[in-house]
Amino acid sequence: MSNTVIYILIAVAVLIASSIVFVSIYRINLKSERDATKREHERLLEDARREVESIKKEADIAAKDLAYQAKIEAEKEIRERTRELNQLDKRLRVKEEQQEKKIDQIDKRDHELNRKEREFNTRERSLVEKENHYAQLIREETQVLERLSATTSEEAKKELLRRVEEEAKFDAAKLAKKIEDEARESAEKKSKEIISFAVQRYASDYVVDATVSAVSLPNDEMKGRIIGREGRNIRTFEAATGVDIIIDDTPELVTLSAHDPVRREIARIALERLVNDGRIHPARIEELVEKVKKEIDITIREEGEKAVFDLGISGIHPELIKTIGRLKYRSSYGQNILQHSKEVAYLAGMMAGELGVDIKLAKRGGLLHDIGKAVDHEIEGSHQEIGAALAKKYAETDKVINTIQAHHGEIDFTCVESALVAAGDALSAARPGVRRESIENYLKRLEKLEELAMSFNGVEKCYAIQAGREIRIIVKPDDMDDTMCAVVSKELARKIEAEMTYPGQIKVTVIREARYVDYAK
Repeated sequence: MSNTVIYILIAVAVLIASSIVFVSIYRINLKSERDATKREHERLLEDARREVESIKKEADIAAKDLAYQAKIEAEKEIRERTRELNQLDKRLRVKEEQQEKKIDQIDKRDHELNRKEREFNTRERSLVEKENHYAQLIREETQVLERLSATTSEEAKKELLRRVEEEAKFDAAKLAKKIEDEARESAEKKSKEIISFAVQRYASDYVVDATVSAVSLPNDEMKGRIIGREGRNIRTFEAATGVDIIIDDTPELVTLSAHDPVRREIARIALERLVNDGRIHPARIEELVEKVKKEIDITIREEGEKAVFDLGISGIHPELIKTIGRLKYRSSYGQNILQHSKEVAYLAGMMAGELGVDIKLAKRGGLLHDIGKAVDHEIEGSHQEIGAALAKKYAETDKVINTIQAHHGEIDFTCVESALVAAGDALSAARPGVRRESIENYLKRLEKLEELAMSFNGVEKCYAIQAGREIRIIVKPDDMDDTMCAVVSKELARKIEAEMTYPGQIKVTVIREARYVDYAK
């Protein structure tokens, strides 16, 4: 065996020996660590056991302390409840004593009432006996008086009732005058403020608009062309428009006559265009009239929509809007009805705003209050009845219908807005210059006014002044006192309303003057 092999074997042996030594050492170290870990674990278990015992002791102490505190609180609560129960028991005993006292008082009062009842019954029997005795005496005295006065008791009663009735009328007149004066004093100032405010806010420049029924011609030769050969042009025009053409000796002028203002307006526009165009023959007339009718229909609807839009009203039926537009071609006493209706709506809305009521309802009622005048030439009845029927047909509310029916006072107002519309109607119609009438009608109205005033007993003179808007009456002071003057003014106002037709309102003033003259000698 060579040396190399020997060396290798020696090295292997050394390695094996080293490995054995290392393993032995590792095992020794591992055992040491295990022993140390075991000792540490036992130490930790001991510490935990001691800590648990400490916590348990502290918990026992805390539990005992809490139990002690709870016991103290319970004893305190029991003492409080006991004290409250004692107080309640005392109050109950006091109330029982009070109830017993009240029962004793009630018993005493009952005894006293029984005693007084017996006394009352005794007095009542005595009074009945005395009443019978007095009635017998009155009958005897009545018989004596009837023999002495030669008048029966029935006649005396009638005379007494007559005198009482006269005195009652006099007292009622005095009371009515007092109430009216007080109401006037309190309401006049506020009403003047509201009305003046509304009038100042609404300043209309539209005063009088007369319906045009005449067409100017460039020359008199045009009349012949309008008539046409054998009158065929004028017959065609009248048949197409439903309007009569009056051609007389008036130079360069023809007159259109028709009850329907819309037809008259269509005829006026069509005739003016025919005259300007110069081509006047049946075919051209029919063509132009149809064209103008369509234009007028559009204008009517636009006017109605414009009025509704300007007033800020919504929800009106389209057919009713068209009827509103027809009012543009309707006038009353020279006043354009559409402009008048818009004016009433503005005034009523302003007054409603001042009073704090429904502004939209007031405006709606004001715009529709004269809607019946758009078709009153086609349907029988007053314009209030026709307008109310139209409003009902197109589903307007009961309040709007009442404003239409009541704006001339024919029926009672059912809401404040109806009264405001009536006031706005009177304001719009009563403005100076807004309406006009012929001199014959004006004189007849003044004569009728003075005739009604002179129909009352005790009236000495009367004067219609302010263009018939005021009647002043001078009464005989010996025949009529101040109270009866108030009655006469009220009755005359009602009589004027019932028997006369007039724009606006009429003021009735009764004047009584007493003069006492004597001479010193």
